[in-house]
Amino acid sequence: MRPAIRAVVADDLPSLVALDAVCFGAEAWSEIAWVDEFERLSEDRVVLVADEGAVVGFVVLLLPPVVEDVVEVLRIAVAPEERRTGIGGQLMTIALERCAGRTVLLEVAAGNESARALYAGFGFEEISRRRGYYAGGEDAVIMRWREEV
Repeated sequence: MRPAIRAVVADDLPSLVALDAVCFGAEAWSEIAWVDEFERLSEDRVVLVADEGAVVGFVVLLLPPVVEDVVEVLRIAVAPEERRTGIGGQLMTIALERCAGRTVLLEVAAGNESARALYAGFGFEEISRRRGYYAGGEDAVIMRWREEV
């Protein structure tokens, strides 16, 4: 069964906080940060969740109202037991559909090969690095997607 990809609702907050903690550990957003994301939904945030009766994945986009401005993928995560099932690809597909005609940027740890492969499969290209950005000195890779016209 493929999960439904849908817009986040208020009742999803506890699930997102918990899933973020599982996926990102010490780098997870706090509950207060998640509340802030929810408060900005009508402004410039899009949060989509993968729902299989429970939230098993999510993506957060910074989607500025000015079309010329760059969109940022702020966060994407899939529950560890659901990885390599296509959920990340489903989330990215729907997210990029929301970004038609725009440039999208994201940041990923250099050592996160599976995520980098996923993004490359969607046409993201490395454009720069932030040396030693993450704890332990790991580089952050900045990737860009532009829709083919």
